[in-house]
Amino acid sequence: MKLEITDPQYEGKLLLMQKLSEVMDPELGLNIIDLGLVYDIEIDNDKKVVSIIMTLSTPACPAGGFIKGNVELVARESYPDFAIAITLTFDPRWSSAMVSEAGRQALGWKS
Repeated sequence: MKLEITDPQYEGKLLLMQKLSEVMDPELGLNIIDLGLVYDIEIDNDKKVVSIIMTLSTPACPAGGFIKGNVELVARESYPDFAIAITLTFDPRWSSAMVSEAGRQALGWKS
């Protein structure tokens, strides 16, 4: 997910992304932000809803429920008075090209 400083929700999204970077994929041992699993975050302060669009490394990811549950937990801790809506999508499908440079280094992959 690319975060633009001109986004009016920049601060809130940045803080939530920092918290989401604590959510690890237990199979790969890397956080979901560096893996590129989070596609979009929207924070609606008027309706008090945090919407997160994300994916998993595969549709049959055995850790999918664990990851999604931790995403909800972190979002709820960050926005306790908000509804949390997590949408799993596989369009576009995740690929290793979505891993950040920091993630590639942590995994020992060459750039």
